[in-house]
Amino acid sequence: MFQPKLSVITIVYNNVRDIERTLLSVVNQTYPNIEYIVVDGASTDGTLKLLKKYESKLSKLITEKDQGIYDAMNKSLALATGDYVLFMNSGDEIYAPDTVERIFATEPDSDIYYGETEMFDEHWQSLGRRRHQAPEHFTWKSFRFGMSVSHQAIYIKRSLTEPYDLQYQLSSDIDWVIKCGKKAKKITNVEAYVAKYLVGGMSKKRHRQSLKERFQILSKHYGLVPNLVNHLIIAAKLAFYYLKTGRTND
Repeated sequence: MFQPKLSVITIVYNNVRDIERTLLSVVNQTYPNIEYIVVDGASTDGTLKLLKKYESKLSKLITEKDQGIYDAMNKSLALATGDYVLFMNSGDEIYAPDTVERIFATEPDSDIYYGETEMFDEHWQSLGRRRHQAPEHFTWKSFRFGMSVSHQAIYIKRSLTEPYDLQYQLSSDIDWVIKCGKKAKKITNVEAYVAKYLVGGMSKKRHRQSLKERFQILSKHYGLVPNLVNHLIIAAKLAFYYLKTGRTND
């Protein structure tokens, strides 16, 4: 039976409203081989008190100031000892209690496992599937039209990972996943919902900067001219999606 060790990593800062949902979605997994690492950026709103409540169920709990979300992610990645890593940040959830168990039962020893994501608003009302549907066959080139697999829905073999590039403050996760995808030989689509994603976050609040970083990252990996052409296609798809649904959520 294929039961690799999974390092689940949660980054949180002043999010006492949502962090418990995330914690429970991880600690209630039926899968037995999970290492859970939580990095708190020295919260002051009651988050730390709630984390302490669950400390016995965590493998590692760090609370200290950091230089931003990707600095915190790098800290946790350096501590991880699992065969695979999953970033499940505060406010998001693993889809169901048996999700991890089902993922590793689909195929043994893949470099990457991925699935679909359901979106939720601030009142935790479902908004349905992401606008970017997960591709049937995922490669590092799949991100040329946007982040087609959400960060919360991708399980990556730790040996393929490297630190996040801190020159990007909001979109380094795209760069990170593409780099991992370039190294991957075997990628498995589990063909199921695997994550629940809370819309919003810093990339939405600082949307212009996020888009600028994404353009730089995609140009680096795919080339400037192809990226310009791809962004015209992205704009057209987004306009059609907005006319159809009245929203622009990822």
